[in-house]
Amino acid sequence: MRNGSYMIVEKYREGRMMARSVWWDKDTNTEKGTLLVKELMEGKVFDYPKTVEMLMKTIEMGTDSDEGAYVLDFFSGSGTTAHAVMQLNAKDGGNRKFIMVQLPERTDEKSEAYKAGYKNICEIGKERIRRAGRKIKEDSPLTTQDLDIGFRVLKCDTSNMKEVYYNPAEYEASLFPRLEDNIKEDRTPEDLLFQVMLDLGVLLSSKIEETTIAGKKVFNVEDNYLIACFDSNVTEETIKAIAKQKPYYFVMRDSSMANDSVATNFDQIFATYSPDTVRKVL
Repeated sequence: MRNGSYMIVEKYREGRMMARSVWWDKDTNTEKGTLLVKELMEGKVFDYPKTVEMLMKTIEMGTDSDEGAYVLDFFSGSGTTAHAVMQLNAKDGGNRKFIMVQLPERTDEKSEAYKAGYKNICEIGKERIRRAGRKIKEDSPLTTQDLDIGFRVLKCDTSNMKEVYYNPAEYEASLFPRLEDNIKEDRTPEDLLFQVMLDLGVLLSSKIEETTIAGKKVFNVEDNYLIACFDSNVTEETIKAIAKQKPYYFVMRDSSMANDSVATNFDQIFATYSPDTVRKVL
């Protein structure tokens, strides 16, 4: 970049050819994509999906097997891109990862997809990725033992936190019970965990383990990088046991503390056993 303007530089990788502008190969024909999905899903649940081969070619042009690239598809449909990423990783031993984004567009009630139980496109995509991963492993059991076919499903929603900002004139006696806890009643510990991961910049694909520490359920993310506990009646014994694990981050609910003594001694316990831990209370 010079003087605020960008320069575009073309690079040619050795041993590779420029892609053609038009692909006429049979492997890129959507009819083949339709047949594959029909066979895999045991019914015609999606019309004219792209072929796995075409997307494999596209992904192979822009990634190397050893760089752990992320492949993002903002209109993922039936999940062909995810299928192609797994298939390509199986082919060359790559470590590519996929992120599929799709609005939950409802399927037509008269369609085969709806009758098969898929009420929206996302349900088709999820099941297709599950079946594709299993089939890839079944077809090449000796070479795909270490192939990662797992994935997480996340949905957009409103904040986990209640609206706690009111004008002075709005504060009435009936309002105070609603302010005892700042977290919405219908939210699960998993909801809170993923909110915290987003807030702290922790990858949503990180390894998560559920364990028990001093009688309370905790989430351990990436081997003590983040420990979170959202159980109720958390005592000083639990806080001390967690602090001894020396996590980089520790998160809990304010309402989880068993009594005022826990709240008073919270920082002192960590100062004693794990002073470098970054603490966050929701």
